[in-house]
Amino acid sequence: HNLKSNLFCSADPTDGFTEVPLTDANFELQKPYDIPLEERYSFVDGVRKLWVYADDKPHDPNSRTQPRTEVRIKGLDYSSGVWQFEGHGFVPNGTSGATIAQIHGAAQGATTLILRIYDGDMRYYSADLIATGLYDRWFRLNIIHNVDGGKVTVFLDGNQVFQAADKGPGDLYFKCGVYAAPANISYYMESRWRDIKIYKK
Repeated sequence: HNLKSNLFCSADPTDGFTEVPLTDANFELQKPYDIPLEERYSFVDGVRKLWVYADDKPHDPNSRTQPRTEVRIKGLDYSSGVWQFEGHGFVPNGTSGATIAQIHGAAQGATTLILRIYDGDMRYYSADLIATGLYDRWFRLNIIHNVDGGKVTVFLDGNQVFQAADKGPGDLYFKCGVYAAPANISYYMESRWRDIKIYKK
C-alpha cells in the first residue's frame, strides 16, 4: 500500500492489528489417515491446493468426522484477545458442501465459525447466506475473532459481509482447506490458499 492509495480506500480489516510471524511449523496438515499427503495436497509457487473425496477416511482412525484435507494453524491457539485470519482462497466450480475455513473450538460444541461453500455461495454453517458467486475466482478472506467482545466478523475482498456472536472462549484456532459437511456434498472437494497470515491485537 502506498500512502496515496490509502487516502481513497476505506479501512482495511487488518488496520490496528499486528501480524504474527509464521513458519512452516505453524502449518499442520490434516488429511485422510490412510493416504499419503501428496495425494491430497500440493504446495507450488506459494499456492496450497487441498482436495478430498466424499468417500475418503477421516483424518484419524478413531475419528467419526467427515473427510477433510485442512491446514490447521498450530502453535497459535488462543482463548482471549482479538485474533485475525487472512488468506486468499479459490474454490473451483463443482465443489459443494465443503467447509473452506473455520474457527475450531468453543465453550460448547466443536466450532465457533464454519464457512461453507454450497453451489458457489458462502454460508455460515448451512444457514445464513454470506456471499454468492465465489466459484473460479480468487477472493481475500479475513476473519476477526474478538473473544473478549464475543464476536466473529467475516470480510470478503476487504468488505465486511457477516458478523455473529461467537460461542464462548475455548481452545481456539483457525483452519482452512476442505472439510466435508454432514450432507449435500459433492464427490470431489477442493480449495486453494495463498498468503495465509495471522494477526492479533
